[in-house]
Amino acid sequence: MVEWFFGYLAGAVILLSILVVLSRNPVHSVLWMLLMFLHVAGLYLLLNAEFLAATQVIVYAGAILVLFLFVVMLLNLKEEIRVKEFTGGWPVRLLIAAGIMIILKVGLAGFKVGFKGPWGIEAIEKVTDTKALGKVLFTEYILPFEIASLILLVAIIGAVFLAKKRIRT
Repeated sequence: MVEWFFGYLAGAVILLSILVVLSRNPVHSVLWMLLMFLHVAGLYLLLNAEFLAATQVIVYAGAILVLFLFVVMLLNLKEEIRVKEFTGGWPVRLLIAAGIMIILKVGLAGFKVGFKGPWGIEAIEKVTDTKALGKVLFTEYILPFEIASLILLVAIIGAVFLAKKRIRT
């Protein structure tokens, strides 16, 4: 039964991702993305990662998707730009994308995912997911975490600088 549910969720994520890209109306594309985010949260729940599922719904389906919707509404795309420029030549792009996926599949054939250090599956099952994530994030990966926070800070400052209106004196 779990395999069927996983198959449904995985197939729905793939189909909804394709609909996000192929949808001509940007608002419909954002709505397809909302459904895709909710199905990804279902996959996280299936993998017993409740914290990631809640984060997926709150951050992506909540905050980021609303931001996308506001940007789409503010852009006011013209019909001729949206339809003519982006719909031609899709068979060539599809073949290129399929070729890249085949190359990645062949290249990553021997790749195996594993855990390093004390945080294997058995250790994570002894504590909660959030506690294990916090311990690993703030001990082993504190430097990449701080670098990512600095990059986000620079991005926020840049966005404020670009959005700010110039005051003429």
